[in-house]
Amino acid sequence: MADKPHINLVFIGHVDHGKSTSIGRLLWGTENLPEEEMRKLEEAAEEAGKESFNFAFAMDNLEEERERGVTIDLAHQEFDSDNYYFTIIDAPGHRDFIKNMITGASQADAGVLTVAADDGIQPQTKEHAYLSKTLGIDQLIVSVNKMDLEDYSEGAYDDIKDEVSEMLQGVGYDPSDIHFVPISAFDGENVVEDSTEMDWYDGPSLIDALDDLDEPEKAIDLPLRAPIQDVYNISGIGAVTVGRVETGEINAGDDVVFEPASTRLNRNVGGEAKSIEMHHEEVERAEPGDNIGWNTRGVGEDDVKKGDVAGPADNPPTVVEKFEAQVIVLNHPNVISEGYTPVFHVNTAQVSCTFEEIKSTMNPKTGETIEEDPDYIKQGQAAKVTIRPQQPLVIEANGDIPQMSRFAIRDMGQTVGAGQALSVEEKE
Repeated sequence: MADKPHINLVFIGHVDHGKSTSIGRLLWGTENLPEEEMRKLEEAAEEAGKESFNFAFAMDNLEEERERGVTIDLAHQEFDSDNYYFTIIDAPGHRDFIKNMITGASQADAGVLTVAADDGIQPQTKEHAYLSKTLGIDQLIVSVNKMDLEDYSEGAYDDIKDEVSEMLQGVGYDPSDIHFVPISAFDGENVVEDSTEMDWYDGPSLIDALDDLDEPEKAIDLPLRAPIQDVYNISGIGAVTVGRVETGEINAGDDVVFEPASTRLNRNVGGEAKSIEMHHEEVERAEPGDNIGWNTRGVGEDDVKKGDVAGPADNPPTVVEKFEAQVIVLNHPNVISEGYTPVFHVNTAQVSCTFEEIKSTMNPKTGETIEEDPDYIKQGQAAKVTIRPQQPLVIEANGDIPQMSRFAIRDMGQTVGAGQALSVEEKE
């Protein structure tokens, strides 16, 4: 399985439009549900006295079981198509979606936007689509689900397709690049097997559309950036930093440096990367996506902390004085004006940052400026802003290292917004 290229896939869309059922159906159809869960599904169907296996019925049963506390975790499932193997980043709730997408636990390479044929575009549909665009998901498939509720009507599908195309163009996608796939996850039509009910449709099934995605570029050609998740002191070894390689590669013997640790302590924090461990085994090198622990000669437990980023000594992570960003306000009861200082989550770092200047509000559809120098921005708006971190922070411009440019903005216990750094001004 692992010799195929890997794609991180996120399912997005309104809460009741059938994402979980679609995921379940994909996993079932590609025989990737854990055996225990396959068995539960089959038993549930049998108990109901269904002659043929009724998937949707069984999924509903599992939903109930979940509510009763039997955990069935679709959060990180894997399945494969002919060309790829996929990890699904399930985004059940809005907040989880944003958190998953930004914390770097998984950067999604592609998304499936689920829209119910009988319900059309809902506020979350739009918000998730815009967020995907802002967070750099360039490849999208639209699955028009619940076609069974519209009697598999071509007209109903065309209406949704037109409506969604217009919306996607509005958030900056080119609809001509996007596969639209009519499905019924409930009945299993056109998910893994071609549909028998929609002979008017001659495009790919959902799995074929996924198989047709472009292979994501592995960020191995970019400089090393490995945000630190944790630091342990291990007797006999010393400080071991743990994190995930976002870009580039790290080899045993490489000379690495940590930022903003060096800026914070006003001296070089770095040295030779000694032993690198992955899954409790020593490895010679690690590349994007690998979760590793390693020891750096001369670096002690008190020198580095969560939120620091490792990079090559000759191309260190960028510590910024301030940066220009594009943000979208997702969830804020009031307006945001200059001087507002919430917490920015950038990879593993959490730093208070001030909105120093609100330069313009923009039309997410075209990138065109709506208003120059506005007094404030409010929920649902996109804007270009200048941000000044209150403590040293590593963030990179989206054009240089996109994986290190994205952030979530949190305040009052919720995700207020999200965005990406467009350009950075380095700290002296």
